[in-house]
Amino acid sequence: MIVRNKDNRFLLLFAWHGTILPRVLPTVSGVMALSTVAWLLSHYRLYPVTGVPAVGFTVFGVIISIFLGFRNSACYERWWEGRKLWGALVANTRHLSRDSHFLPPPAREALLNDMLLFVSLLRHRLRGTAPSETHLLPYGRSGSYSFLQYRQDPNPPQRILEHMQQKLITACQKGDISDIIYTSIQRHMIEMGNVQAGCDRIASTPLPFPYSVLLHRAVFCFCWALPFGLEPVMGIWTPFLVGFLSYLLLGLDELSHQLEDPFGADHHDLPLDTLVRMIERETLNLMARPLPEAATADRFYCYR
Repeated sequence: MIVRNKDNRFLLLFAWHGTILPRVLPTVSGVMALSTVAWLLSHYRLYPVTGVPAVGFTVFGVIISIFLGFRNSACYERWWEGRKLWGALVANTRHLSRDSHFLPPPAREALLNDMLLFVSLLRHRLRGTAPSETHLLPYGRSGSYSFLQYRQDPNPPQRILEHMQQKLITACQKGDISDIIYTSIQRHMIEMGNVQAGCDRIASTPLPFPYSVLLHRAVFCFCWALPFGLEPVMGIWTPFLVGFLSYLLLGLDELSHQLEDPFGADHHDLPLDTLVRMIERETLNLMARPLPEAATADRFYCYR
């Protein structure tokens, strides 16, 4: 996720890293080159370039702007919902850490280790990556559940919640905690399960493919037809105006494509690694254990 200082308006005009421009520049350059060729053919009368009626671009442009606005709103809503879910997860880990003081110290440490495992495995599940054994070892293992079983389990975060529930039930049966305390702690685990369900829903339900393809094709066709509609009016200024309009339309299309999957590893996706590391540091600090290094951004303020 790119987080940059936006106070300097002048520097924003020339920002490169973290913008959409590097992704759409090849296509924008191609459209500008086509515009230049169309102007040269018309200006030197090498070949008569037939202009496209302006009314066609007006109607077409209005329709594309409506569809692009709807798609960007839908994709941003997915991104923002994912951030709210992870915000709720952060809050519940803090609540669980506080309420777990009712447990004996060994049982509390085992429960919080499982909580950290859940957060880390949920991150890997959403990004479709496989956790490494060295990454999971600092949190221990849940009973006899081995690393190989983590890799083979269809839903490792759910398995961790199962282990946490079993440990709470055992503590309640032994009399270490009362029924009221059990219910209070269980409520946080239920909320963690709800967060996972919400994230799974977003990750497994993208926008309808035909809708995305239709809009993507419409934007490309509009951009490639622009030079032939603007050249008779704009003349030598055609490549510059066409390049700017293409940058706006193609940029919005690319941005919505990146926001559609908020749990990926693109520059504009949610910084899951940073959130996981923050939870780890806060929890391990409460357990009086060594803290891993805090997540740091590079010189472009890029968080993962």
